[in-house]
Amino acid sequence: MSFKTLYRPVILWCVSLLFINASCKKETQAPKPGGEQAVTFTNPLLNAAPDPWVFQKDTTYYYMHTLGNRIQIWKTGRMSRLKDVAPVTVFTAPASGGNSRDIWAPELFFLNGKWYIYYTGSDGNDRTHRMWVLENANPDPTQGTWTDKGKLLTQPADLWSIDATVLQQDGSLFMIWSGRPFAGGSTDLTQHLYISKMSNPFTLTGPTVQIGSPQNTWERHGFPVNEGPEILRNPAGKVLLVYSGSYCGDDRYSLGLMTLKEGSDPMSPASWTEMSAPVFTGLASANAFGVGHNGFFKSRDGKEDWIIYHANSAAGQGCGSSRNVRMQRFTWTADGLPTFGEPVATGRSVPVPSGE
Repeated sequence: MSFKTLYRPVILWCVSLLFINASCKKETQAPKPGGEQAVTFTNPLLNAAPDPWVFQKDTTYYYMHTLGNRIQIWKTGRMSRLKDVAPVTVFTAPASGGNSRDIWAPELFFLNGKWYIYYTGSDGNDRTHRMWVLENANPDPTQGTWTDKGKLLTQPADLWSIDATVLQQDGSLFMIWSGRPFAGGSTDLTQHLYISKMSNPFTLTGPTVQIGSPQNTWERHGFPVNEGPEILRNPAGKVLLVYSGSYCGDDRYSLGLMTLKEGSDPMSPASWTEMSAPVFTGLASANAFGVGHNGFFKSRDGKEDWIIYHANSAAGQGCGSSRNVRMQRFTWTADGLPTFGEPVATGRSVPVPSGE
């Protein structure tokens, strides 16, 4: 056998070995950090995050919660990865004035081609709590300039008011909020739900009409409260109003539900029907106490409905920064009412919203 005959098999064997070795390395190579998309998440999403709110525009989510002295926006395409997002500060409370303290419950809306943020503010005294509004014409609410459009004046009297949200119905804008039937100074802390028509996104035309009152036992723990109203439309487009009942520092703080009669006038109290029992309550075994003040959003592919809300992880933690934000999927009954189920336990793996 010649040297050439012997050399050729050796070369082929070595080349084959190199390919096999390279192939094995390729198959066993570890994925780069962050390269894999998580298929589950756990609650809570964020700590020290009361009064969560989400506005969804296409497949982008804009999230915010109460921070006390400023307003920040978290922008993300995946709600399950909210903790990985760096927030952008879009408003800082002034040193003095009616919106210098208690910057609570901000909500973001896209109305008439512009962005609006509605929030609660005061000068530090409870009697001065009122609703305020910011405006931004930039296509991205985390960019551009936010202009202070001032205080939203309730009509005909300037009354104590917090937790503003917007109902868009039949081409008209309505504001719904939690308030008291006096400007301030009374010892009565009862909070009701009110509605007013709007001539534009920063002007209430009045009159102020009461549509909800904490008459049921479950709404009167601590003291009688209806607050945190949020609009939810069922799959058929019917308007539902989800709100929080009882004092926010009470472990029994829960969610209630009102329905708007189809084809009726939202300004008429008779158009709204309130359910007598809460629709979402705390659960000690899930480390969920004082659940409430929520928002809603659709999954990226539009196939799932999700609720986002705050809760305390232990009993007796009150109405402060211990509240954390959680989310979970919900479904619908045959009658078009939401089925929220029970709070999902903290630390439990939950499938991410579909489309993520």
